[in-house]
Amino acid sequence: MNDMDEDMASVAALLGDATRARMLSALVGGVALPAGELALCAHVAPQTASAHLAKLLEAKLLVLEAQGRHRYYRLAGPEIAAAMESLAAVAPPQRRSKLAESEQGRQFCFARTCYNHLAGRLATEMNEAFERRGLLVPGDSREYCLTGQGRIWFRQLGIDIAESRADRPGFARACLDWSERRYHLAGVLGTALLRRLEELKWVAPIRETRAVRVTGEGRQRLQHLLGIKAAQ
Repeated sequence: MNDMDEDMASVAALLGDATRARMLSALVGGVALPAGELALCAHVAPQTASAHLAKLLEAKLLVLEAQGRHRYYRLAGPEIAAAMESLAAVAPPQRRSKLAESEQGRQFCFARTCYNHLAGRLATEMNEAFERRGLLVPGDSREYCLTGQGRIWFRQLGIDIAESRADRPGFARACLDWSERRYHLAGVLGTALLRRLEELKWVAPIRETRAVRVTGEGRQRLQHLLGIKAAQ
């Protein structure tokens, strides 16, 4: 076994624990949470949560932020969220079917945040509309190329795109959506898109969850601009 194999096995062992997986999943939306709230999410005692959090910090899967006397835990970066979403994508299909049985589960599968970009059925439908309309063109290594028409479209939406920035790796990236098994838009452009949709109040977060809802205006505008029905 080489060093890379050992590193992968070490991370897999950490993610394979149900308690730690619940904690990481609670942070995939990009929020920072205190140890007490993570303990509740994982259904364990605070002392047990602290031991698990220490292991995740040591492995650099989490970072610790201090605000006065309070300490908050956050994912170390978007690549950790991507890893969690990728693992969920290969989970047994019956797990996804069971999630969709509840109203909260349906909301979650329809639209949610994936660290700092939009995910779920809404996000995949938007992404496919971008491709159909020639705004984004698939490139190598799950990267998208932003076309001239795409620059105009996103600029009209209120997203300013610097010429040099759009050519960098990771600017527009295809991220596999675990609930849809299709791709949604991630990267710098995906982050900017989610922020703009929130600023326009076309989408709004649902409290105490990563799910988001589409407002009445958002449904109308997305159907007008992309030809999609943004309804659950």
